[in-house]
Amino acid sequence: MLGSAAAVAFSMIMALLSWPAAHPWVLALILVAAVGAGRLWLRRRQEAARWDRVRAQGLLYAVEHLDGLHHNDFEFAVRDLMHRDGCSDAQKVGGRGDNGADVKATDPYGRRWVIQCKHRKAGWSGSAVGTPDLQVLNGTGRQIHGGDVLVMLTNGRFSKPALDFAKSQHLHLVDRHLLAWWAGGSRPLWELLRAVPPPRTPASLS
Repeated sequence: MLGSAAAVAFSMIMALLSWPAAHPWVLALILVAAVGAGRLWLRRRQEAARWDRVRAQGLLYAVEHLDGLHHNDFEFAVRDLMHRDGCSDAQKVGGRGDNGADVKATDPYGRRWVIQCKHRKAGWSGSAVGTPDLQVLNGTGRQIHGGDVLVMLTNGRFSKPALDFAKSQHLHLVDRHLLAWWAGGSRPLWELLRAVPPPRTPASLS
């Protein structure tokens, strides 16, 4: 009786050992999945550690430092500032085909932010951000990106027609002066802007 049971057990073990040898592609898939999961876990750990350092240090930028950044790094800096303010999902999405959005984030009150960044190497002396750029943001920010708060942000200035257009379309503008206040301080952007939409839900306030 025991001999029969042992023989059955041995046969099952041998079958289990021989099956992978007959199906090596399964092992390859498992290995690829394991490596991918390991990389994802490591990336998340590294990103979490980075944000812990940011929060511990208190992220501050002088506007003159922002002037010297490449436009791509400028967008990353804006993302980091939104993350500093409590937008845990803040991400840089700018690039070819970004449809008018460089940074997207959800604030602690559930509002979706869509930010278009315009970097000027010459700062305030550079060319003013005009109405055409705002028209792109206005046409895509809500319809495509689902934004509640649409922001055009620059380390420079805005033209007079752009100011008028933004007011008429309920767009928010962050010029050099406001950027310096935000980046160099500790108050979140929604406390510095006027007429920001109310929280999406009361639960977001908890």
